[in-house]
Order: sequence, then C-alpha cells, then structure tokens
Amino acid sequence: MIVGRNGAGKSSLLRMIAGLICISAGRLELTGGEVDITLPEQTHYLGHLDALKPSLSVRENLRFWADYLGDSGSAIESALAVVDMVPLADLPAAYLSAGQRRRLSIARLVAVPRPLWLLDEPTSALDVSSQDRLAGLMRHHLAGGGIILAATHGPIGLENARELRMGPL
Repeated sequence: MIVGRNGAGKSSLLRMIAGLICISAGRLELTGGEVDITLPEQTHYLGHLDALKPSLSVRENLRFWADYLGDSGSAIESALAVVDMVPLADLPAAYLSAGQRRRLSIARLVAVPRPLWLLDEPTSALDVSSQDRLAGLMRHHLAGGGIILAATHGPIGLENARELRMGPL
C-alpha cells in the first residue's frame, strides 16, 4: 500500500495506471498479474467523480458496472450489503447524498474483484462509520494478496501503509 500525499500529479498517476491517460514514455506492468489481460483490465479506479447514472437505481448502476467490467453480477447483492446500501437499492442514484454515492462506487470494488485498486481520495464524503467500513474492505483486499495505490490528503485507516510523497515537501 502506497499513499501519495501533498503533491501535484498524484491523481494523474492513478489515471495513467488505470489507462485513462496515455503514457508518454516507458511502460507499466503488474508483475504477477494475469499475462493475457492489460494492466487497466486488472484495476479498479475510484476517482473524484462517482461515475453513476442518475436515472438508474442503485442496483441498476452496480449491475451496469458488473456487466461493463465483464462480470456476471452474481455478487451485486452482497456488495450492496457490504456498503450498507440494500435499503436504498431501488432508489434512483439522483437522490443519493454524496456519501451514499461514494459508498455505491465502493460497492463496485467488491462486486467485481480485481487485484489492483486505484483510489483517489477514497474517504471523501464518507462518514466515520463508512470510513471504518472502507478500511476493513481495504484490509481484506490486502490480506487476499490485493494491491492498493491511494492518493489522499489524510489517513485512510491502514496502519502499515507506506507513503510516497510527490512534489515539494
């Protein structure tokens, strides 16, 4: 786990790893990852924007992402439960608060397993309970051999995170 703090470019680095920005020189690869698929196909990117369609329900948004990411969607209900969104599953995403939108985006990490999580300010808009829940999800992901690269301005609840400072100190 590496946490980038207090520097310009950390969001761009995450987007580059996710394949959203072209790399001008060199290459990125995930050692130990699946050789037949690209690095972006092995990652989840959770950015500032929650990438939700307002007219779709909570469940429909999560199903869309499961389909788009090539998963059967069998873990949608359990992912909603993990982020405490089951009571809101049929509500259109347009009615969600910022914290609820973020929790729905986090559910995507659980619904479609991928080895590398790229998280840009992952605790943004989350209350303390949801931050604790996210920290538990991150610990579980790491314990299962996953990798997390997070850009953050504050603590994210992981005790043994290694820090990479980008930009001037």
